[in-house]
Amino acid sequence: MVLGPSVCDLFKWRQFEPEIILLAVGWYLRFSLSYRDVEELLAERGFFSDHVTIWRWVRCYGPEMERRLRSRLKPTNDSWRVDETYVRAKGKWVYLYRAVDSNGDTIDFLLSATRDAAGAARFLSKALGGENHPAPRVINTDKHNGYPPAIVNLRTRGVLSQECHHRPVQYLNNILEQDHRAIKRRCRASQWFRSFWSARRTIAGYEAIHMIRKGQAAWSEATGAFHHFIVSLFAVAV
Repeated sequence: MVLGPSVCDLFKWRQFEPEIILLAVGWYLRFSLSYRDVEELLAERGFFSDHVTIWRWVRCYGPEMERRLRSRLKPTNDSWRVDETYVRAKGKWVYLYRAVDSNGDTIDFLLSATRDAAGAARFLSKALGGENHPAPRVINTDKHNGYPPAIVNLRTRGVLSQECHHRPVQYLNNILEQDHRAIKRRCRASQWFRSFWSARRTIAGYEAIHMIRKGQAAWSEATGAFHHFIVSLFAVAV
């Protein structure tokens, strides 16, 4: 196993080879498995690790996977669908803001403790700073009253073009409502999260896997090389 120079420190002092670590992380993020399930699957292959160690791997490498995937994503279009959904962290409901384009391709996401104009503005600012999509021509939202002041605020600051149209038409967000299901399914299978920090880092991994599955990256399911693509994100050569 040969590590790329940019990832040597990421796997420093780890007990297992990077490919085994990424295999375990990929299993957990892709399928409705518990950490103990992944521990058992590794043990069947002769690799003995504790479920808490796997928990740490997911929180370390899930967000890193999402960050490295960004440069591999195909461009989205300029018609945005923006909405938020609920997830549970430390016994409280928090809000996962998500945006897709009119084809259902993920643009960005943000976990927020609040569902208000400030939370909407933070999310839109983050999404507008992305590199894999053009500036929006139209932003479609539901009728939640947090979006209009957030959009006005972004226009005033020059972050959002004055020509961008805000369209509060709920039925056009059906494609995003359907897209929420894949993320919510994994969150429920994990029995939610014990902290906001844990939720944010784990969901980043869920979103990365979801983008790959939707074909937003240069990967084909027909090749059967899902794991090899994940490994390639970390510049790991076998």
